[in-house]
Amino acid sequence: MAKDFIKRYLPTPEKVQANKYLRVFGKLIHNPNLWHLNRNSVAKAVSIGLFITYIPFPGHMILAAFMAILLRANLPISMALVWVVNPLTMIPMFGFAYTVGALLLGIGIEDLNFDSVAVIQDIWQPFLLGCLLCGAFLSIAGNALVRLLWRYSVIKNWRQRQARRRLVRLGL
Repeated sequence: MAKDFIKRYLPTPEKVQANKYLRVFGKLIHNPNLWHLNRNSVAKAVSIGLFITYIPFPGHMILAAFMAILLRANLPISMALVWVVNPLTMIPMFGFAYTVGALLLGIGIEDLNFDSVAVIQDIWQPFLLGCLLCGAFLSIAGNALVRLLWRYSVIKNWRQRQARRRLVRLGL
């Protein structure tokens, strides 16, 4: 089941609560609802984590924890998914976001001279627009995918239980 798969890789509540960066939230992270694994909680956590990956500012984990607490989503999943953005994926993800923003704003995608400080003035609007749109799309797609996979898993398990019950009734 999807729940068992997720539980296998999640850190324990004690491990996350011991994180020095999360002490800011005090007793809020001790709420047991933040640790439940159900379709709604996991789908919200995936949405939060994937949206925040495209926010081009530091502090992703703290922001993900805040949003998970606020929206009552699974805390460890929302915090873990912000690591989709890492030194290996940052340049392609943010480059794609800039491209999307530039295309939507009608700005030509040209080679930028990164030697100048003025480059920030040239790219901030398409970059932030692209980050917002890519984050929103990824968030919605991730939420839908989790819900579909969770439903598939539940239906598959239900059918397996029905098949076992039929075999028991038949005496096999």
